[in-house]
Amino acid sequence: MAKLQERFAEALKALKSLQDKGIVAIYTDDIPSRMYREILTRQGFLKEVTKGWYISSNPAEKPGETTSWYSSYWEFCARFIESKYENDWCLSADQSLAIHAGNWAVPQQLVVRSPQANNRPTPLPHNTSLFNHKGELPPADQMTTERGLRIYNLQAALIYCTVSAFGNTGLNARTTLSLIRDASELLPVLLDKGHTTIAGRLAGAFRNIQRDKIADQIIESMKQAGYDAREEDPFQSKLSIDLSQRERSPFVNRIKLMWQQMRETVIRDFPAAPGISKDHESYLKDVDAIYITDAYHSLSIERYKVTPELIERVMAGKWDAQINEEDKKQQDAMAARGYYQAFQLVKESIIKIMEGANPGKQIDADHQRWYRQLFDPSVVAGILKASDLAGYRSHQVYIGNSQHVPLSVDAMRDAMPVFFELLANEPEASVRAVLGHFIFVFIHPYMDGNGRMGRFLMNAMLASGGYPWTVIPVEKRDEYMKALERASTEQDVSSFSQFISYLVKQGMNGTPVAALPK
Repeated sequence: MAKLQERFAEALKALKSLQDKGIVAIYTDDIPSRMYREILTRQGFLKEVTKGWYISSNPAEKPGETTSWYSSYWEFCARFIESKYENDWCLSADQSLAIHAGNWAVPQQLVVRSPQANNRPTPLPHNTSLFNHKGELPPADQMTTERGLRIYNLQAALIYCTVSAFGNTGLNARTTLSLIRDASELLPVLLDKGHTTIAGRLAGAFRNIQRDKIADQIIESMKQAGYDAREEDPFQSKLSIDLSQRERSPFVNRIKLMWQQMRETVIRDFPAAPGISKDHESYLKDVDAIYITDAYHSLSIERYKVTPELIERVMAGKWDAQINEEDKKQQDAMAARGYYQAFQLVKESIIKIMEGANPGKQIDADHQRWYRQLFDPSVVAGILKASDLAGYRSHQVYIGNSQHVPLSVDAMRDAMPVFFELLANEPEASVRAVLGHFIFVFIHPYMDGNGRMGRFLMNAMLASGGYPWTVIPVEKRDEYMKALERASTEQDVSSFSQFISYLVKQGMNGTPVAALPK
């Protein structure tokens, strides 16, 4: 038995050595001992992706869980493709466009272009795949590298992407267009290659996002060179939002575009806002009355094992990690206590909003305090350091079983001020509630607690329109998570908007769908 334990320990040391080097895609030769590979795979620390290639995994993951794969996806693909084609490859223009737009969602199929390819797919876990497209590469000066991935540069991606990249919401294309400052970034390739159709399409696209100067420059330059470029708008809808012309990060304009494109869907789905009642006291009594139900469901959605009895004990002040050793050990109790403390501050924010404060500005000022209270019991218990609650996250974070990859730390810091600016300027309470929740968790500014914070934010915004406090039932967790996933990966907020609208309508009719377990 000791020998087996020693071998297991040595295998773990070998894996840790690779992880310390930042190696995500693990090739057979990286752990040359077949015995070690078999031990690590059997114990759930390694998962085989394709023959001879592995990723690290969490032994606690249940069969069918996707977290280890999705969180490893891009780093795995970069090394796997490099081993196959060396430097003779790049991702497709459409995928390059998505990356330039800040869209790192895991695609169902990643198209890789190489002269060595065979026009066949390589199956990967959870119904994802690589498609090996045989074709010539763009010139070296039209390529760049991002996170180990060889892609078309910004300008070439816009020029050589397919027409379908402008379809649906065209979010990737619009975001990337907004990063172009002058037509001279595109004209050399358009003129040298005589790309008249593409020039006309790009001119129409720039005019759609209100960059008339660039559109005019493209058409005039092509005509002066003897080309008949006919302008044509490739988008399915017009844009009525001012995109920053100084921004070189794609995330500021991406968030603005998402808000603009999604808000009409929310307005269509929601009943008219009742307006803030003059009887503030009655509204707040209703909020207090629903607290236990709300805490039970919101914490249960996050997989905490809580009971109404635990929540009652927390409310009564009978939970104390410093006195009760069992409470100190119990993560669920700390989560319940933190939720109660944060809830009290959310109510204070709602009172200020009901008294006339701008909802977006008030939440901008208060949300960090909510967060600190949410995790304060963990600091008291010594599980977290006070510095852990100092602000937004400082590391990349992933969402369990989600193809959506939250924004990088730098991108998140760019996006959060814009998010609160949009929240402050939005006239419709329903939009503030739905998009406030969705885009907050899309950005994912904290290492933990984003779902609870998003639901707090949603209810503060519902209160700003006089809508009732709305509980998302744990029984509808899968529907809720799928709706958020669709909004994040497909930029289609309709399922999420309809889901929240249904719950709000039930509350307005006096028949809330969430209840405590019997």
